Amino acid sequence: MATEPEFQQAYQEIVTALQDSTLFEKHPKYQKVLPVVSIPERIIQFRVTWENDKGEQEVASGYRVQYNSAKGPYKGGLRFHPSVNLSILKFLGFEQIFKNALTGLDMGGAKGGLCVDLKGRSDNEIRRICYAFMKELSRHIGQDTDVPAGDIGVGGREVGFLFGAFKSYRNSWEGVLTGKGLNWGGSLIRPEATGYGCVYFTQAMIDYATKGKESFAGKRVAISGSGNVAQFAALKVIELGGVVVSLSDSQGCIISENGITAEQVAAIAEAKIKFQSLEQIVGDYSAFAENKVKYLAGARPWVNAGPVDIALPCATQNEVSGDEAKGLVAAGVKFVAEGSNMGCTPDAIHVFETARSTAKSSSEAVWYAVGKASNCGGVACSGLEMAQNSQRVRWTRETVDKELKKIMINCFNECVGAAQEYSSEENKNALPSIVKGANIAGFVKVADAMFDQGDVF
Repeated sequence: MATEPEFQQAYQEIVTALQDSTLFEKHPKYQKVLPVVSIPERIIQFRVTWENDKGEQEVASGYRVQYNSAKGPYKGGLRFHPSVNLSILKFLGFEQIFKNALTGLDMGGAKGGLCVDLKGRSDNEIRRICYAFMKELSRHIGQDTDVPAGDIGVGGREVGFLFGAFKSYRNSWEGVLTGKGLNWGGSLIRPEATGYGCVYFTQAMIDYATKGKESFAGKRVAISGSGNVAQFAALKVIELGGVVVSLSDSQGCIISENGITAEQVAAIAEAKIKFQSLEQIVGDYSAFAENKVKYLAGARPWVNAGPVDIALPCATQNEVSGDEAKGLVAAGVKFVAEGSNMGCTPDAIHVFETARSTAKSSSEAVWYAVGKASNCGGVACSGLEMAQNSQRVRWTRETVDKELKKIMINCFNECVGAAQEYSSEENKNALPSIVKGANIAGFVKVADAMFDQGDVF
């Protein structure tokens, strides 16, 4: 664990939440679960080789961490990025176990990926990479065994190539991947689901904190990232009347005093498929000619966006530091919900949780939602896609969206309920901690299944 800092951080978050509650005091048997659930059921590491467009052979390490199947088939994304390593995949897979449990659907936890940079590669080369990766992965997955999805670097194009490769190698057309194209087994709302779900969860927090008196309307919302999650979170915020004041990528951020428009989000979506940076997009696309934005190189939005009511980190892990969290609190933030996995550092979480626990009223508090709860909309919709595949039907957009919203609201209520039920004596008068509630609720669901199945005894 000492050489796996991301995994250790994710593990420690669970341990801290459980130990700072009355769960082990009320039910001592649950202490047995931690050492078992923290070790993956299986880790598959394999060599991936392909021919690049120059006719040269390249090689990279591929992985699938099949972490826990107590709640259902292994379920979790595939990440194609040069940062991919076992620590990151174990952290993501570990988070996925409890995130999937919080959806209320039958899914276990897993994660996988390839240590590769797709930038600058042609569609043909990316197809060859996907086929080379799936040549080995296809031995270990199936609709009742392990159902991967996309993640960073794996969008609709890559999912299509991976599905085609699986079908070719296994001679089987099945719902073995989610995030598929609508024309071949995909679900409406799936591309939007993580971003939409994060906004729905945040709305549930707003409803709870304000007793239904407030909404996104008129709220200034800082969003990080500019990929799938950030794009659809921004579009849903705009639809609900909020003002999106920022987006970002790995090279910098854009700030808009008057609000980023839906047309600008569409331009970013079009350009990001071509791996263009925000700096290039702002200069090249006409959508930014009339409604000007400020580009800040090498900056993140949190201390640059001005007054902020809501912050939605939607980029990657550890993207909000302790100092940035203090800056957000000083800027007036009241609601923080992670669209990314483990988006806030432990220092940042401490800042937000202190601002909640010391508040005299819910209107003065900062409400922080950890990613395993607030970004579970993506995998929830993946579960709905699996259900549609099993039935050989396609639900309407309205049906999927209604189910997604219901799952996110139920998830929020379960987090609040667990936080209140297992609150320690010194915290019983404080407002409920969503981060502790999410960790406890997800853990108990998985632990009960593991006891029932004899994984823990």
